[in-house]
Amino acid sequence: MGKGITRERIVAAAFELLNEKGIDALTVRALASRLDVGAPALYWHVRNKQELLDEMSTFVMRRVTDALSDIPPGDDWGAGVTAYARVLRSEFLLYRDGARIFSGTRISDPAVVKAKEPWLGRLTAAGFTLTEADDTIDLVTAFVVGFVIEEQERSQSAGADPARYSLAERDAWLGDGADLVKAAGHLRDDGDRRFERQLGVVLDGLAAQLH
Repeated sequence: MGKGITRERIVAAAFELLNEKGIDALTVRALASRLDVGAPALYWHVRNKQELLDEMSTFVMRRVTDALSDIPPGDDWGAGVTAYARVLRSEFLLYRDGARIFSGTRISDPAVVKAKEPWLGRLTAAGFTLTEADDTIDLVTAFVVGFVIEEQERSQSAGADPARYSLAERDAWLGDGADLVKAAGHLRDDGDRRFERQLGVVLDGLAAQLH
């Protein structure tokens, strides 16, 4: 086992590597090189890249649950779910490819998984069945993950090529006969407003189950 190597050090170094080079360059070998140890030393802690991503996602979700624990419980389930969505997005945005590391991962800390219990309780108390309550959390999580993946990919692409999303060039490329498509393109506002608007649509759909 590598001297001084802990899961905490591994995860911290993994996020540094992620921010510098992106998820595709995040490998156990690259991480071992950053920590100045042989790859076998890391295998005591993470057997492969998937387990590394599991640990990184668990770190993020632990921060999310810690932040949500500071919010006083209330009867308004929509406010609670909205707070969850906002915190989750803000945590993903702290890291390059932050939402991509979450997809398909398995939380490795039972305390983080158990933190879902009061949220399921709040939703079922509001009138959702357990299935609907679980679907609510899953749907909002999926919305945030998908929104942030697209948000980060566009931001990184625009950083590499500032003209990539030029509306003037797009309008010229579309030519005649696409007035609504062009107008819709110009209506795309900043990410925060779009996030809140689309999250509202998701919540309205979930609320419809109660009626």
